[in-house]
Amino acid sequence: MTKFTRRQFIITTGAAAAGSAFVHGCSSSNTASNNTSTTNTSSTANVSPVADAPKVETTTAKLGFIALTDSAPLIIAAEKGLFAKYGMTDVKVEKQASWPVTRDNLTLGSGGGGIDGAHILTPMPYLMTLGTITEGKKVPMYILARLNTNGQAISVAETYKELKVAKESTPLKEAFAKSKAAGKDLKVAMTFPGGTHDLWIRYWLAAGGVNPDSDVSVVPVPPPQMVANMKVGNMEAFCVGEPWNAQLVNQKRGYTALVTGELWNDHPEKAFAMRADWVDKNPNAAKALLMAVQEAQQWCEKVENKEEMVNIVSQQKWFRVPAKDIIERAKGNIDYGDGRTEENYAHKMKFWADNASYPYKSHDLWFLTENIRWGYIPANTDTKKLVDQVNREDLWKEAAKAIGVPDAEIPKSTSRGVETFFDGVKFDPANPEAYLKSLKIKKA
Repeated sequence: MTKFTRRQFIITTGAAAAGSAFVHGCSSSNTASNNTSTTNTSSTANVSPVADAPKVETTTAKLGFIALTDSAPLIIAAEKGLFAKYGMTDVKVEKQASWPVTRDNLTLGSGGGGIDGAHILTPMPYLMTLGTITEGKKVPMYILARLNTNGQAISVAETYKELKVAKESTPLKEAFAKSKAAGKDLKVAMTFPGGTHDLWIRYWLAAGGVNPDSDVSVVPVPPPQMVANMKVGNMEAFCVGEPWNAQLVNQKRGYTALVTGELWNDHPEKAFAMRADWVDKNPNAAKALLMAVQEAQQWCEKVENKEEMVNIVSQQKWFRVPAKDIIERAKGNIDYGDGRTEENYAHKMKFWADNASYPYKSHDLWFLTENIRWGYIPANTDTKKLVDQVNREDLWKEAAKAIGVPDAEIPKSTSRGVETFFDGVKFDPANPEAYLKSLKIKKA
């Protein structure tokens, strides 16, 4: 992977420097645990464990999160005392500076000064289990739940507003070609190689005929640094979760081309994942954490709780972002910044509705297939075996039943079936090879 100098992207104070993203994106430094802030909030609400709480093996766990709206279930579970409700009375929720830092701290584990689990990009637990992003060291992980569907966006610089770039990236093909011919180094940003944002922006560009590996440079930048870099003209576009797209619009530094639910309706996004060895050692504690997260997801889903949710996560100890940059898109109200608006949009972020929390194995298979497409993992990877190893939808079902989710609301199949993307391409989880062969721009 290409190394980038500090001069290519500005360094700002805060969670992390954008320049360090390139270092961490290509290496596995074990010094990353220094770049976190810790908040022990498990007892905030002073909630006593319920009578039928799991008999936990430990009451302690360390969980990580990135300052993105879809981390809300972990924060709410802590703030509302839900971890304590199910017997986990000493849960620390720690802010991570970037996804590479999350990876590094999971690699360390809490015993080494890191963390046990995290709000994480869905593909990362697979890449860690394979050793792909951990310098060859395999770090077995389990996905316990999906934290949300939808809720991300692809934003572009003000420069391209006259091209009316929206769901179709096609207008950028000619514009990028002209700029490149003139000697401009074109960059589009995502948050982690092989992660969800990387795959969304690659799919979107490729669907419009832009090759993300040759027509532009696709570079990793921590979410909190996206807007700062767009301000000074360091990038043409970026893909990230909220509230950073809304903040870009509010500061009039760019606009939203599309929200990712338009690219793939109700697409899977972040996951709640934990080190496999921690779960294997503490199965009841893992179940208790999962029960708390599921209950928090249900709470976050309710319209009447959105204002309170935003007021909590916007606080300095969590996101350190103005509530106004979070609230509207959390409600599904989208101001694209180019005159387009949507109210209570069908493609809004979901935490629980429409099985948003259930980790469909078919979705994980798509992520792995796309990682093969772009050369992140070998084409001969036994993806089905890997999904069965990492995806613990069985634990999700156990926890859901324990908190009283009706059987009718628990998916019967680990596959959501054939998925259709905005450009008409279909992904049949029964035949991922056919999907891969149908794609015109790819490495594999």
